[in-house]
Amino acid sequence: MSRLAGLLRQPRPASEESCRIRLGERDLEYVLRRSPRRSFALQVDHRGVRVAVPWPATQPEIDRFIRSHHDWLLEKLAVRVPPTVMTVEDGVLFPLLGETCRLCVGEGSRPARWRLGADGVEELMLPGGPGARKALVRALRARALPWFGERVAEFCFRLGHAVPAVRLSSARTRWGSCSSRSGIRLHWRLIHLPAALIDYVVAHEVAHLAEMNHSPRFWAVVTVLYPDWKAARARLRDAGRALPIIDGADAALIAED
Repeated sequence: MSRLAGLLRQPRPASEESCRIRLGERDLEYVLRRSPRRSFALQVDHRGVRVAVPWPATQPEIDRFIRSHHDWLLEKLAVRVPPTVMTVEDGVLFPLLGETCRLCVGEGSRPARWRLGADGVEELMLPGGPGARKALVRALRARALPWFGERVAEFCFRLGHAVPAVRLSSARTRWGSCSSRSGIRLHWRLIHLPAALIDYVVAHEVAHLAEMNHSPRFWAVVTVLYPDWKAARARLRDAGRALPIIDGADAALIAED
């Protein structure tokens, strides 16, 4: 009986389906993803339009959400261009915590390591060969986790809340998530962004420790933790489109409610 109860408590798996909506004078096709998430999210990237919603969302609610972003959506579709995957080779520059970092790709199999270049630019030393791209992702994730953990601890201290477990995420439509059971997850690609924008995402997720919703009480907590959150949220949407695409599967995190 306990085994059956455990199976019944397992989260319902996410689903995806192709849908269509009439926007103005055009029919817009999009991929609808339903999952246990709490919020609605809209994304435009090289794959097209993707909408992520909670399982209970009704079609009228989904249509209203899409139409509420009508102008933004059509603007992004008008300028959408196929992304260019970042070249992983010696001398390539990429953003790290909002600053410029340089790749130094060599021969051999030595582990990735960070150093300060002679010109003051931070460098990431990588082994050459076909494994360089994976080594780059591993190095960025290893750099991200302790940084994010320290920021979560700082905002939890401000909130007066115990520090939860902090893990990395590769979600396609969310910068972060918070669960009372599993703790806080933050997208590893945030490591490319300036520290102030990372702090906004951290403050947002830490605020969920007090309010597991997006009610006025939740935003009041966010305001206490990060007073300039509205400006940061707008900047974050633009910053998502400028992130380097390393493995071709990365998605631009653009719009989320």
